[in-house]
Amino acid sequence: MNVKSVEKQEKSTVELVIEVSGEEFEAAVEKVYKKQRNRISVPGFRKGKAPRKIIEGMYGSGVFYEDAVNEVYPDAYTKAVEQENLDVVSWPNVEIQEVGKNGLTFKATVTVRPEVKLGEYKGLTAEKADAAVTDEDINNELKPFIDRATRMVTVEREAKMGDSVVIDFEGFKDDVAFDGGKAENFTLELGSGSFIPGFEDQLVGVKAGDERELNVTFPEDYHAEELAGAAAVFKVKVHEVKEKQLPVVDDEFAKDVSEFDTLEDLKKDLGEKLKTRREGDAQRAFERALIQQVVDNMEVEIPDAMVEYEADKVANNYAQRITSQGIPFEQYLAMTGMTMDQVREQAKEAALEQVQSDLALGAIVAAENIQISDEDAEAEIKRLAEQYGMTDEQLRKAIIIEDLKKDLARQKAANLVFDSAKAGKAPKKKTTKKKSEGEGAAEKPKRTRKTAAKKEEAPAETSGED
Repeated sequence: MNVKSVEKQEKSTVELVIEVSGEEFEAAVEKVYKKQRNRISVPGFRKGKAPRKIIEGMYGSGVFYEDAVNEVYPDAYTKAVEQENLDVVSWPNVEIQEVGKNGLTFKATVTVRPEVKLGEYKGLTAEKADAAVTDEDINNELKPFIDRATRMVTVEREAKMGDSVVIDFEGFKDDVAFDGGKAENFTLELGSGSFIPGFEDQLVGVKAGDERELNVTFPEDYHAEELAGAAAVFKVKVHEVKEKQLPVVDDEFAKDVSEFDTLEDLKKDLGEKLKTRREGDAQRAFERALIQQVVDNMEVEIPDAMVEYEADKVANNYAQRITSQGIPFEQYLAMTGMTMDQVREQAKEAALEQVQSDLALGAIVAAENIQISDEDAEAEIKRLAEQYGMTDEQLRKAIIIEDLKKDLARQKAANLVFDSAKAGKAPKKKTTKKKSEGEGAAEKPKRTRKTAAKKEEAPAETSGED
């Protein structure tokens, strides 16, 4: 492999012209031939036994070139990126210039990490929510315990809001029963809003054994088009009326629903846990606000390709999570009526925020000369291994050490921002008048995001990618 030329272009792109020698390319062609010969039929030869020259004579000397190019260029590209010390942040756009017995020459246009000009990132101020807990908050925390201990008891009286009724029903439009409008022994809580407007209200006052006809109108946006906006009649028969029987909330209740002997101890525990959650939420919101200030204060031109690459990662991770739950992602897309392109488009906002944060923290790492030692990495491996119930060796096989060090360095940069900050009134965001399209639009004074190279076509991993 030889890097013939390196040319820096606008919008954080670099154009590499890379040569693969005739010997290297010949080795790739031979490798492809050996992989494919069992699938090629040649008269007079058993499958897999036809010499390469015979096959090339039949189909042309370049019959294996396309696959040989795909075989050889990823490694050549990766080595070129490492040789030129490029911090690549997206897939390359590859264009073949020459290919033949003398070798391969291709052009790879790549997007590299853009230059960042940091603004203020130390001594920032952001608002931090109060984590205080009131008696009302604790009672709200207690409510799920009460709900779980609440019983439904049959009563011999008229139904009122909050009661549940056990009913049979069937719906008719123009005196004709419609699909999905029938059920038996269905339990409906009045006031829950489970059914279309007007249905539950008309059951207030019914008793066991009553039969009623309910006149309703389906909402205009109802999911079944044939019923949207239509008038309908539901014939209903009432079997039971049930009311909620709440438990007595006392020490005995506390013993039944928890490990505590008294209601006071249960409430104390709920209050402490709620306060801990609120403190965690407040701290995370405080930290997000600080990082957003760092982002707002920096100057950087973010290439679209960088955001698209990150959006691909977000979308692919989402697909893996759905699949891990036992649902094929293609089936999930069909169920939701979405396409993978729509998933990627929805991921772009989160992708942009991630890119902005990574660029800001990466710039602080460089500005502060933050270093991660092998000892730091080993300590993190031990911590993660213990967290996930793995051995150190198993974890080492599952991660890339350099990526781990990058993550640790960015976390140190974030901690530097957090540790030097204070809680207080957040500064007002600076604004600028939006420029005309011809001048270049900018809603924020110190960060711009402009169009970069078109989306790349051929993936190849490099050590510079995050």
